[in-house]
Amino acid sequence: MSEGAHELSVSCIIAAPRATCWAVWTDRKVEWCCPKPWRAEIIEEDLRPGGRSAVQMFGPDGEETGPMEGVFLEVVPGERVVTTDAYAAGWVPQTPFITAIWTFADEGEATRFTATARHWDAEAKARHEAMGFHPGWDQMMAQFKALCEDAAG
Repeated sequence: MSEGAHELSVSCIIAAPRATCWAVWTDRKVEWCCPKPWRAEIIEEDLRPGGRSAVQMFGPDGEETGPMEGVFLEVVPGERVVTTDAYAAGWVPQTPFITAIWTFADEGEATRFTATARHWDAEAKARHEAMGFHPGWDQMMAQFKALCEDAAG
């Protein structure tokens, strides 16, 4: 399979330095990581390869997801984070849905932020699209951009 064959991605230019974007990504995740009016609760974010990533989302009418459970595969502060739900903490296999890749790159005085969902097959990608990848991740991206730009002042 070629890279990108089963990917969905969103990207934007943020008028803030990469260090600011990284700080918002790591320290203010509950404010941006799910589309409002939903809210997120971070159960655990052990930001290191092999560390647990667990988030639960709650809807305005009492809906709940997950928790979305996975592990970090790669963490390069200020540049790139890769997570997957193919494993729970302790490398316990579970039914996979995505590998998420978050990248931060300098774009002049600004930062290009890209969030990619890489799926195992075309069926999983189509299911994610039907679940509302767009507009969900688009809104997540807009929320993240606004927080970063506000933090940069």
